[in-house]
Amino acid sequence: MKTVYLNAFENDSDKKLCNAIKRSLRKNNTDICDVVILCIGTDRATGDCLGPLVGNHLKTNLPNICVFGTLEHPVHALNLEETLETIYNQYKKPFIIAIDASLGVPEHIGYATLCQKPLYPGKGVNKKLPAIGNISITGIVNVAGFPNSILLQSTRLHTVMTLADCIGNAISMCYLPAPL
Repeated sequence: MKTVYLNAFENDSDKKLCNAIKRSLRKNNTDICDVVILCIGTDRATGDCLGPLVGNHLKTNLPNICVFGTLEHPVHALNLEETLETIYNQYKKPFIIAIDASLGVPEHIGYATLCQKPLYPGKGVNKKLPAIGNISITGIVNVAGFPNSILLQSTRLHTVMTLADCIGNAISMCYLPAPL
């Protein structure tokens, strides 16, 4: 499965992302109830708060699912390895969906991506962090360029919120029972 790109500003983008997540889980012989969701980012930079916003959305709507990374307890470069250690201590062979903001080309700003491989958090700002996740979801919040840290500070909150709603709704829909 190649990387799926969905425009979060289009109608039904959350349903399309949900279907793509379900296909990915089936391909990996994994049930959504066995998934650990790891939302990466911080609320200290608008462009980097996508993960914690998705984490909040999920914790509010589905309080019993396994989510790491919220606005109150963000997962970021300083505590990422500790959080991964906690996950691997609590869950035997966890299947992790990693979620993070990313930078991209101008025509992809506002797109959510689903990829069948781990993500590399901090890559857009030249941080060396471990690859994370069995599958990954990113939200392209701004254009890649120099200096990337300034781009994350000047990202439109509307774009980040639209992406967070799309991704949060898509994952929430995955937990709903299939219609008869």
